[in-house]
Amino acid sequence: MRVISGIARGTKLYTLNGIKTRPTLDRIKESLFNIITLKVKDSNVLDLFSGSGALAIEALSRGASYAVLCDFSKDAIEIINKNIEKTRLNKKSTIKKMDYKKCLQMLETSNSKFDIIFLDPPYDTDYIYKATKLILEYELLNKNGIIIAETDDLDRILSEINSLDINVKDIRKFGRVKLLFLEES
Repeated sequence: MRVISGIARGTKLYTLNGIKTRPTLDRIKESLFNIITLKVKDSNVLDLFSGSGALAIEALSRGASYAVLCDFSKDAIEIINKNIEKTRLNKKSTIKKMDYKKCLQMLETSNSKFDIIFLDPPYDTDYIYKATKLILEYELLNKNGIIIAETDDLDRILSEINSLDINVKDIRKFGRVKLLFLEES
């Protein structure tokens, strides 16, 4: 896995070993950033369930102003720290080792707002629904902000988020991986 474009282009990133974390493949990441390219420059980014930090690091490399990377796993936080240090993006990022609910509460308390929020939780959970609900409740999205969620069970996720005040702007399919682009109604 590597940084595809921008100031850290070509930097190989560390990844987590094992099956609990699955990094977004480079071809999917490249397609994703081609879709949101106009939103990235000068944006504030939240990478919830950050894993290796690759999505936030890609955004920062491409000109995002600032990123918060959050993961609950001690191993993931160690990898994120190594990747942020390796790409020299320390001054543009904050790393939080905490549960996503606590992170979202903390961000609401500090009146944080984001232009891009990445949600890439473990696939067999309802975390996309729960996190999106809290993001909307805490008003963490800037006007015209976007939530990008990755799943392998599109029908279940669409059914879960149906009750939320959110629009599905786009859905992209990459084999078993689906990306949902969500905007506030």
